Order: sequence, then C-alpha cells, then structure tokens
Amino acid sequence: MFYRTEDDHGLRHNPFNAIIVPRPIGWISSCDAEGRVNLAPYSFFNGVAYHPPQIMYASTGDADRGDGLKDSIANIRETGEFAVNLVSYDLREAMNRTAVPAPRGVDEFEVAGLTKAPCETIGAPRVAESPVTLECRLVQIVDLPSTNPATPNRAVFGHVTAIHIADAVLVDGVVDIGKLAPISRLGYRDYARVGEVFSMTRPTWPLAESDGR
Repeated sequence: MFYRTEDDHGLRHNPFNAIIVPRPIGWISSCDAEGRVNLAPYSFFNGVAYHPPQIMYASTGDADRGDGLKDSIANIRETGEFAVNLVSYDLREAMNRTAVPAPRGVDEFEVAGLTKAPCETIGAPRVAESPVTLECRLVQIVDLPSTNPATPNRAVFGHVTAIHIADAVLVDGVVDIGKLAPISRLGYRDYARVGEVFSMTRPTWPLAESDGR
C-alpha cells in the first residue's frame, strides 16, 4: 500500500508507530521547583551524541491542559534537569502504571510502588529498582511542527552528567544485555524484550571479500 500522511491511511490503526520499531523507552523522572516529583515513560527516546554524551526524548502535549505542557516538560523547564531510567522486563508493569494521565502533582513513584533514590549531580530522584539511570542537565527544548496548537510536539535534549549501572548487569567489564533485560516499545499495545543477540565487526575500506563483495 501507499498513502500520503496528510490523508486517511484506511487501516484500523495508524501504522506510524508500528513501523519505527523497536524504540527504547526513556523513563523520565523529574521534579518541579517546589520539589514535586513526576515519573513518565516516553518511547520517542534515544542517544544522540558521544562527546559529551547526550540524549533526547520527544513529547506530545496534552490538549486537556491550558499550556499544552506535560508535567515532565514543565518540570524540566523549571529546573533544567531530569533523569532517564532504563525499563527492564521486571519493571514493565510499574512502567505501564506511570503512563496513567494523573493530575499534576500526583507522585507516580507512589502510584507504581517504586522507590526514590537520590541522584549525584541533579536534584531529581531516580528509580532505585532500575538497573541503569542517566542523570541529565537540559541542553535545549526544541518546538516541532504540530497539526494542533493545543497539543504541541517538543524534543528535549539533555547532557548526561552521570550514569548509574547496577553491578548485577556488569560481566567482565561490559554490560550483559541478557542480565539488563531491557524492553522496547513497538506499535499499538505491543512491547518486546531483547532475545537473540548477534555481533558484527564494522568493515574498513577497501572492503574485503569476506565483507560481502
């Protein structure tokens, strides 16, 4: 099939999210200037730079709020910092509970039965149960095009200032993906966890016969 994105695709559900997969989940913890905590998952998330290490996540605003800002964005604008917690398979249900559209000021750590742990370089808490947390300081928030002014699209870029890694997922000095057991977002209501893992060596130029010529 083929369709232009401004037209009706004619399918039961929008296939866009089901095509760009798998997507890592950025479980963003933040707090506002008064110290009220928020925790929410975002699947438009990834790393974007090595030196210094930087990440981004994108958010669509909430039309039910007058300013169109989700709590995470509002908090990060106020404080300039946030944490990204990795979602392991064991944390899938807790992560899903924090996706609930709770009123501003509700502590999703309490809603999901999670433990707050202090960060070292920022004031926002991290999820103690998460095997990996990235502490971040805001680089910039970028406004993106939106078809509805009441639901703006925004991308948040953060400088990773510190990283927590649970000792249990480190084997011989490297992160063991099987022990990490991360989950990813697919389309519709679907998720996946890492199964088979394979390695490939990046080729050099000129390509050798063993590189597929």
